[in-house]
Amino acid sequence: MLRPGHVVVVCTFALLALGVVMVNSAGMTVEGGAGTTLQGLLLSRSTIYMALAVLAMGIIAIAAPVHWGSGVGRFEGSNRAGWHMGRLWIGMLILLAMLAIVYVPGIGDAKKGSHRWIKLELPGLGDLSAQPSEMAKWGMVLLMAWYAAIMGGRLARFWTGLAPALAVIGVIAAFVAIEDLGTAVLLAGTAVLVLLAGGARIWHFLGMVPLALGAFTVAVLAQPYRLTRITAFLDPYAEPTKAGYHMIQSMVAVSNGEIFGRGLGHGLQKFGYLPEDTTDFLFAIICEELGVFGAGLVVVLYAALLTAGVMIVRRQSAPMLKLIALGVTTTVGLQAIINLAVVTGLGPTKGIALPLLSSGGTGWILTSASLGLLVAIDRLSPASDELDAPPPKSPAINPVDASQLGGASR
Repeated sequence: MLRPGHVVVVCTFALLALGVVMVNSAGMTVEGGAGTTLQGLLLSRSTIYMALAVLAMGIIAIAAPVHWGSGVGRFEGSNRAGWHMGRLWIGMLILLAMLAIVYVPGIGDAKKGSHRWIKLELPGLGDLSAQPSEMAKWGMVLLMAWYAAIMGGRLARFWTGLAPALAVIGVIAAFVAIEDLGTAVLLAGTAVLVLLAGGARIWHFLGMVPLALGAFTVAVLAQPYRLTRITAFLDPYAEPTKAGYHMIQSMVAVSNGEIFGRGLGHGLQKFGYLPEDTTDFLFAIICEELGVFGAGLVVVLYAALLTAGVMIVRRQSAPMLKLIALGVTTTVGLQAIINLAVVTGLGPTKGIALPLLSSGGTGWILTSASLGLLVAIDRLSPASDELDAPPPKSPAINPVDASQLGGASR
């Protein structure tokens, strides 16, 4: 019988395959040389990334020890509070150390004035780069899911339950926001949702909204280009050749696709007009070349993936596994929504990639591995026919035997 985990696998593979095709199409140039061929497509770097992503997903789906998470329960007594708080701080320090690697000389790889990457060298792939913020994003999901599951009802208390988690979220998000405000917002938003689902009180978060808005304002004003992006979103045609250029070219690509698109490989915006066409703005190329049908296919695949994720969340009874599944599903969903909003002009320009589609080895591999964890969690959940089955009836007592028992008691 088809399970939600099977839908996750199919949608992930379909998105990755579409990503390989569209990344290679968006990467076409007008320079002389051999054209795009099937052999070149199969041997491209994006195809190798896809193979690694599928491999990572398969390994995690089969071998991840998710049964450990089913045994994580709420601690009893205050004598265990210090132990669990200590592990929370250790988790925060690990994430901070991971993020700080980008500033280490010889390891960090600064691009376009931003320190987001570290250098990697793999045989056959040449010089590569990875984003520690991607690792921290998924690490935060695991850390908050564990903390919420282990705290249980104590999470409803602010100072002894929720406040330590908020401190960890604030520190990690602030560190990520130095270089990548969009990922920081995504990371913090997902972590907050996991805590709410774990038992935190919503009015505690509402009381923190002014502080969060103040921190966001400071982060925007700290980098002038962030404020410029917001003003360009409000009126991109005020500076059509400068601040508004990116958004205008993206909307041109989307509108030029019309219903059926220009045809695969026949887009025009990728030839020097639309920046970041293989990464953050790949969806614009999809719209231009595949039209409404291509865009609709992408939306349907994401909708099916998220629906399957929600079903896995609802079927799982173990608190930690339920929260991990929720965090993975929310992260993929929010990231996709943010990217689609930016590309279609519904949000300010931000460097948030479209999961499983936009070019990026680290993103593909880690996202696929996280979805593999979702599949592993689904394997521990009961099937739908088991959920719908009526409870077993207790055996009826034979009337003769009942009378005999009654006589014996007399």
